[in-house]
Amino acid sequence: MADLAESWPMSRLLQGEVGSGKTVVAAGALLAAVASGYQGAIMAPTEVLAEQHYRTFSQIFGGDGLWVELPYLGRPLRVALLIGGLPEKAKEQVRQALLQGQVDIAVGTHALIQEAVLLPRLALVVVDEQHRFGVAQRAALREKGTFPHLLVMTATPIPRTLALTLYGDLDLSVLDEMPPGRRPIKTVVASPQERDEAYQFVRDEVRKGRQAYIICPLVEESEQVAARAAVQEFQRLREHVFPDLRLGLLHGRVGSREKVRVMRLFKEGKLDILVSTPVVEVGIDVPNASVMLIEGADRFGLAQLHQFRGRVGRGPYPSYCLLLAENPSQEAQRRLSIVEETQDGFQLAEEDLRLRGPGEYLGTRQSGLPSLKAARLSDIELMELARREALRMLQEDPELAQAPLLARQAAPLWEPPFLEAG
Repeated sequence: MADLAESWPMSRLLQGEVGSGKTVVAAGALLAAVASGYQGAIMAPTEVLAEQHYRTFSQIFGGDGLWVELPYLGRPLRVALLIGGLPEKAKEQVRQALLQGQVDIAVGTHALIQEAVLLPRLALVVVDEQHRFGVAQRAALREKGTFPHLLVMTATPIPRTLALTLYGDLDLSVLDEMPPGRRPIKTVVASPQERDEAYQFVRDEVRKGRQAYIICPLVEESEQVAARAAVQEFQRLREHVFPDLRLGLLHGRVGSREKVRVMRLFKEGKLDILVSTPVVEVGIDVPNASVMLIEGADRFGLAQLHQFRGRVGRGPYPSYCLLLAENPSQEAQRRLSIVEETQDGFQLAEEDLRLRGPGEYLGTRQSGLPSLKAARLSDIELMELARREALRMLQEDPELAQAPLLARQAAPLWEPPFLEAG
């Protein structure tokens, strides 16, 4: 709120533990923008998550449907959903309402950054699960307004050293406490010989009225292979293990509308078990789900296992995460033991960094982490000191960033020969 009150645009990264309440923070910031007479927008990476945000905001703001009324603002507060799955006529209606200033908060997916979408009074942009968007996509939404505030959020725990390195242009906020009443999720590592017991446990929870996820590992870097494996496992579970229960299937090759339909059925309690590859969405909130069973758990990293685990434990019921590993290596056994013993996502992220190193932690899709000649990513105090000094220098001389001499001296440091030599 202090950032929003300043005369320059905010750029802030909010890291929040799984289920810690980042959406409430976003809702408060958007409400502040609307109360000041402006528009706000929140962009989510999937239609499922965008629809969930739309429903959540409707609940928070006390209304339902396309427009939400808040009498204490002196007028209705109007929220609109814009996603690719809407009929073209409905999308055009929302676009016109945004253009004419009839919508206060726009909730959507990449559909928000299309050229046809105009938000003339945009003052705050919220990007959820920011790692799922490219820099250009975030910039495209920000360019819809005149230097609007920017709040990017992630539920993926990033070690503070990596956050300072990768997102040095953003102020960093960490939400590492859980809402009152949240119970710790009991995590158990199980062997293949205990699979039948695990299935029985899932069945017992369903009999209590709860629901469960079963995650199939991504065996190869191929959506097609993963989809086929998931379909086969889904058929086996449905026909031979849980023939009397209601099962749904999600994988990367499921169409967008089918994906939304399956998740909606699961959320509404019309499916007992959701079988999925790792595409099960971050941020999905199904309070009635109490069991997460992960096949091939040794194939996943600590942060990803923690993300899966965070899909349960979102309601008032005791919740469980079962990690099934076929033949884990000594290193994989260590990873699984850490997950079994640790609930803190940020502690897990630091352990992950120590175990795997920064290159593997970031993965092949992210690049740009420089080879460091002397410093290490564990030198957090040194990195924070360097960042404070850089900001102090810029505050003392705001034109320093445009200094041509400084630019010429700094440019060689980032050229490939230096990185290779370093």
